[in-house]
Amino acid sequence: MTNNKLKLAILDMNNNQPNQGLRCIKEIVETFSDDVDFAIFDVRAKNEIPDTSYDIYISSGGPGSPLEDAIWREPYLVLMQKLWDINKTSYQKKHVFFICYSFQVMCNYFQLGEIKLRKSTSFGILKVHKTKAGKKDVLLDGLNDPFYAVDSRDWQLIQPNLKVFAGHGATILSLEKIRTHVELERAIMAVRFSEEFVGTQFHPEADPVSMEAFFTLEENKQIVINSFGEEKYNQMMDRMDDPDKLIMTYNTILPKFISNAIISVKQPVFS
Repeated sequence: MTNNKLKLAILDMNNNQPNQGLRCIKEIVETFSDDVDFAIFDVRAKNEIPDTSYDIYISSGGPGSPLEDAIWREPYLVLMQKLWDINKTSYQKKHVFFICYSFQVMCNYFQLGEIKLRKSTSFGILKVHKTKAGKKDVLLDGLNDPFYAVDSRDWQLIQPNLKVFAGHGATILSLEKIRTHVELERAIMAVRFSEEFVGTQFHPEADPVSMEAFFTLEENKQIVINSFGEEKYNQMMDRMDDPDKLIMTYNTILPKFISNAIISVKQPVFS
């Protein structure tokens, strides 16, 4: 590993389940190969946990309950607390991005609100609305309001504890689509926990090109239609290749997070 490159850890939270997200994360990270070397850690299936020597961490989505009491949970949360504590005391910050399942785990850990099972699975390329804080946040800069992202979840963060948010210095960056026909609380879709910790309920890593190829396959097409209906499938496919929708999110959020982290870690520190 070259000395002038930063170290990036990808935390695989998929628990050995087939997925597209990990490949997409890896492909985005590989575009920064001049600046970072990366390693992948299989957290849930193999209890692989990196140490605190990495500069950047990206923790993936995954299946199942974010509240499960499994062997990986304590070591994972111990690592995150160590990184959080390092950021409080050290000028050399640790930058962490949490996606979907990981986002839910961390929101529960910080007690930011209620992690609840949805009445039905949310799935598709759906609208995400910026909050006032989100409109000013660097990661969402350049995206439309609302913007579009891949949403795939059975769980959600609702009923935010604003006192806890304030105590941590955390802010809500986005909320799910406005639903005028149902009286259900809108889920929180992105949170900035701190300057260096940020997470999204949606999947910013979703690549529309590979997603289109994947869901065009008849087997995968039928799974979506059988689960969510043909109208949902057609809507998703229509939105997939729209230049104002998914591709903007893919090109913006994770690349900005990584590039900003690189700049932050590499910038000279003056005493």
